[in-house]
Amino acid sequence: MIEINSLTKYYGSLGALVDLNLQIAEGNIFGFIGPNGAGKTTTMRILATLLEPTAGVAFINGLDVRRNGKNVRRCVGYMPDFMGVYDDLKVFEYLEFFAAAFGIERKRRKAIVDGVLELTDLTTRQASTVDSLSRGMQQRLSLARVLVHDPKVLILDEPASGLDPRARIEIRELLRELKNMGKTIMISSHILSELEEICDHVGIIEHGRLVFSGTMEDVRRRVGIHNKVRVQVASDHDRAVELLSALPGIEDVKLDEGEISVTFTDAQGAEGLVAKTLVAGNIDLVALVPEQIKLDDAFLHLTKGMVH
Repeated sequence: MIEINSLTKYYGSLGALVDLNLQIAEGNIFGFIGPNGAGKTTTMRILATLLEPTAGVAFINGLDVRRNGKNVRRCVGYMPDFMGVYDDLKVFEYLEFFAAAFGIERKRRKAIVDGVLELTDLTTRQASTVDSLSRGMQQRLSLARVLVHDPKVLILDEPASGLDPRARIEIRELLRELKNMGKTIMISSHILSELEEICDHVGIIEHGRLVFSGTMEDVRRRVGIHNKVRVQVASDHDRAVELLSALPGIEDVKLDEGEISVTFTDAQGAEGLVAKTLVAGNIDLVALVPEQIKLDDAFLHLTKGMVH
């Protein structure tokens, strides 16, 4: 659905984006991760046809974003990180204004506006002025705005920025619902742990260069932290360590305060192999917990040593 090839953007001698290559499959939620100034917003603005790249090409739904801007805008909903709103308009007026701007016929506007209000849970606030809404409600209104023309692709720049925990959960659930509707979603955020819960794929960018792109499982394989399980047994700890140490592909086995930590060179099937070995050795297995890497840890690991 989104294909980026050698995309580059320079401001004078400053490379805001350098040789970016990326693909996002239809129906996926893609998390774009990076610190401020990394190139996330530049990428999104190019995809939204708001910024001309210096070099390279990008396609959305098979359309070149430089040569087919009008058609691209019809299939893309872009939500910037900070969006100017018309404070004195009522919510429904705000959405009807943008529906008109997208060329939606007058007789269809009310039904469409009612639909996006219901989807974003703003129906009860449709007569409220925009400036009376909470930050979370304004973010939902911004999302409602990009949905009025029913785009196939949503490009959302920091949609959870500045939200309280409840509002973040509401936005996350809304994104899941939009995915279930078949939308392809590209989302940037500093709230890495929340992206971990909703994204099919993630990309990590720093200094305009893509450091990593893949699934969460790919992240775990790349970093290697996932190649570890923590084991608790009812008794025979030393024998359990001996059995596990003899397994193929074992990197390390440690016993610490009754818990056994097992590190593999390859975690493929590791949990099953550990459990099978202990059961075969007549050792009562109490608990077996894989060590999960968080996106925060992956980000720090994958970007460490990058030249600033």
